[in-house]
Amino acid sequence: MKSKSSKNEMELRGFYRLLQGFMLLFLIGACHARFVVEKNSLTVTSPEKIKGTRDSAIGNFGVPKYGGSMAGVLVYPKENQKACKSFDDFRISFKSKPGSLPTFVLVDRGDCLFALKVWNVQQAGASAVLVADDIEEALITMDVPEEGHSSVKYIENITIPSALIEKTFGDTLKKSISGGDQVNVNLDWREAVPQPDDRVEYELWTNSNDECGVKCDMLMGFLKDFKGIAQVLEKGGYTQFTPHYITWYCPGAFTLSRQCKSQCINHGRYCAPDPEQDFSSGYEGKDVVIENLRQLCVFRVANETNRPWVWWDYVTDFQIRCPMKEKKYNKECADSVIRSLGLDDEKIKKCMGDPDADVDNPVLKEEQEAQVGKGSRGDVTILPTLVVNNHQYRGKLAKGAVLKAICAGFEETTEPAVCFTSDVETNECLDNNGGCWQDKAANLTACKDTFRGRICECPLANGVQFKGDGYSHCEPGGPGRCRINNGGCWHESRHGIAYSACLDEGDVKCKCPPGFKGDGVNSCQDIDECNEKKACQCPECSCKDTWGSYECTCSGDLLYIREHDTCISKTSTEVRSSWAAMWVILIGLAVAAGGAYLVYKYQLRSYMDSEIRAIMAQYMPLDSQAEVPNHVSDSNRE
Repeated sequence: MKSKSSKNEMELRGFYRLLQGFMLLFLIGACHARFVVEKNSLTVTSPEKIKGTRDSAIGNFGVPKYGGSMAGVLVYPKENQKACKSFDDFRISFKSKPGSLPTFVLVDRGDCLFALKVWNVQQAGASAVLVADDIEEALITMDVPEEGHSSVKYIENITIPSALIEKTFGDTLKKSISGGDQVNVNLDWREAVPQPDDRVEYELWTNSNDECGVKCDMLMGFLKDFKGIAQVLEKGGYTQFTPHYITWYCPGAFTLSRQCKSQCINHGRYCAPDPEQDFSSGYEGKDVVIENLRQLCVFRVANETNRPWVWWDYVTDFQIRCPMKEKKYNKECADSVIRSLGLDDEKIKKCMGDPDADVDNPVLKEEQEAQVGKGSRGDVTILPTLVVNNHQYRGKLAKGAVLKAICAGFEETTEPAVCFTSDVETNECLDNNGGCWQDKAANLTACKDTFRGRICECPLANGVQFKGDGYSHCEPGGPGRCRINNGGCWHESRHGIAYSACLDEGDVKCKCPPGFKGDGVNSCQDIDECNEKKACQCPECSCKDTWGSYECTCSGDLLYIREHDTCISKTSTEVRSSWAAMWVILIGLAVAAGGAYLVYKYQLRSYMDSEIRAIMAQYMPLDSQAEVPNHVSDSNRE
């Protein structure tokens, strides 16, 4: 920390501007340094004469709909065309009517900050803003203002997307609108983030300084809010996250100056601005560089133990336990956080090296090299900066907006479950049900909010899959369809009995039940069988209509037979029943007698056969028996 002493304010401002220029010198010194403007696609769909697709530069505030698209009607206000004043002063509203397309507003560049223009248009009810450039030049990124400006107060409340378009394209749009044409445009962010595979690589260029104003407050708030989601993604193997920290170098001519010594480590090689922009009190820039280096080493050591997500715990815990305002932004406090997380503090110290040595620090040297743009990614010049799949993120640094951009980087159908939570929903279904089918009575809708925008898809409810286009109609199909709002068919209850026209099987879905007539969908009316002479028409019959049926009685001692619609005598019926019973008994007796006779004959024949065989066996021995000795003959021989 610095000792309290009065210093010249002009010296402070001069050196601070010089230090800001160091980064520019560093980037210019890199032979391949370049700045990349992140773009999204803008397509004019009507009128026919100006149809086509152009590029637009994504604003670095608000919430771009990464992975999705928006269609709307473009308007150009007749007053306040630069949108530097509130549209309430002109009694102008851009709120779209129910059922109509969202309103996009075209405004001119100049006279005030980009963010103020977008804020004023958002307050008037628009859904997106296009800013037309006022000079012929290549597209640039609309950035947020410098710290300390009053407009930063509303930056975090901007929630609509914005984009800058070229002057000639803006003039074409204005001419068409002023000529009475309805200009429909489509903003598309689906290609703003590449989708190479099922894992997203992203990096955050951040800073441990918590005294740099509103930007630092927004960054610290984001780290706290996003920590849980980041750790879920990392633990599940869905993402590969890498933190980075921006540093500058002090030119050789100034390395021995008091300013460089207080703001840099390793003899001017790695520097950071004074946290409070006040050389007379508080912390020095080199304190920030050392803590940035420590946080980089925390990540490296945690990554070596396959726990890279612990970095999020460290930076949020350090922010809470070791703030500059409480004079706890120091090594002792940092070490206590490291120990509480079970990290190897000796490895972290070895990784950090000696900040006073006149040698390169390999960790910070890699960071400086990484600041220079490579491939499709431009130089990192804005702090904080988020890079997703090697493309710089543009927009509000908020949990939902950033998660949407990360989810847009997954190859379709490979997104993790966290990408379908309420944090990334577009909420398009809240407006006119997203233009999709719905059944208010059954509380069903085909509209689904996703991070890629709303889709109209017939729902699955209570095990029943609805079928249809999802926009104009969805109908329950298959077994069980009658459980859902009675299958959309007529139904009514009378006297505790439920009547329904819904059929669970077959091609016919709605058919009035017996005793009713109608279309089966909107109505089924009771058939008056008596008046329409459809039943109970015999001379002796007396008909009475009931709900869904009829009652028919016969005069005298007659009995009504519904199947034949006739009356017969109860006595004749009883006689017939008696004769029928008698015949059944007689037939039964006859069958029993016949059976008994057959058994008797079988047993008698068996007995006779056995007697005959026995008699014959005495006089005529069978082949199977031995010959019986004749004792009489033997005695005569003697």
